[in-house]
Amino acid sequence: MNADLARLSPRELRQLIRRGDYDGHTSGLGQRHLQANIVILQKSWADEFLRFCVLNPRSCPLLDVTEPGSPYFEKLGTDVDVRSDLPRYRIHRRGRAFEEVTDIGEFWEADFVAFAIGCSFSFEQALLDAGIQLRHIEMGRNVAMYRTAIDTHPAGRLAGKTVVSMRPMKAVDAVRAIEITARFPMTHGAPVHIGDPALIGIADIAAPDYGDAVPVRADEIPLFWACGVTPQAVLAEAEPELYITHAPGHMLVSDKLYGEV
Repeated sequence: MNADLARLSPRELRQLIRRGDYDGHTSGLGQRHLQANIVILQKSWADEFLRFCVLNPRSCPLLDVTEPGSPYFEKLGTDVDVRSDLPRYRIHRRGRAFEEVTDIGEFWEADFVAFAIGCSFSFEQALLDAGIQLRHIEMGRNVAMYRTAIDTHPAGRLAGKTVVSMRPMKAVDAVRAIEITARFPMTHGAPVHIGDPALIGIADIAAPDYGDAVPVRADEIPLFWACGVTPQAVLAEAEPELYITHAPGHMLVSDKLYGEV
């Protein structure tokens, strides 16, 4: 990760992204500020999605919701425009991503409702502050994410499996990581699984469904946190006519510090 990018304030980073000067992943950026997964739906789906978030707080800790038609998140900072302030977006039609773009102004509709969901990138700074190394950051990679066999709680037309993010650690660091992340329920909290990936339906840890592969060494344990890509997987099964999400790993960086929620 470019050290100059890592030093930018959230507002400076968003302005850089809005100008089209950065479209990479946001792991390691934002300096102790909340990052958010984004889901944008037509109003006819918004109430069901809100219920889905309430029923699945580990995967979908809800940080903010826009008013129908408004692209601004009022709780997440000053001038936070969901149409332009993420590095990359995915446009989905009937459950299939058909285009990846860096600005969604041309796709914006008058009845869109945007949801900001807590992201595990936010608690990574707390782990780094505690001296726990995170390999995907060291390698300049996106975090590894996997579909699992863990069921979500259904809400109307929305149901499916949980997606998790994985970080490998030595046992002593794993214990501390569990204790630290448990303090941040709005950024997914403690891991949902530790150890053997096969027990949660992951056949090959070297082949993530999203993000980049991160090696797990012989003396390490993989830790799996609920991930905000979960609603993308669930929406793909429900097949709304049109919806927009962040590209995995390409988050909205807010003005809120990770300990403020």
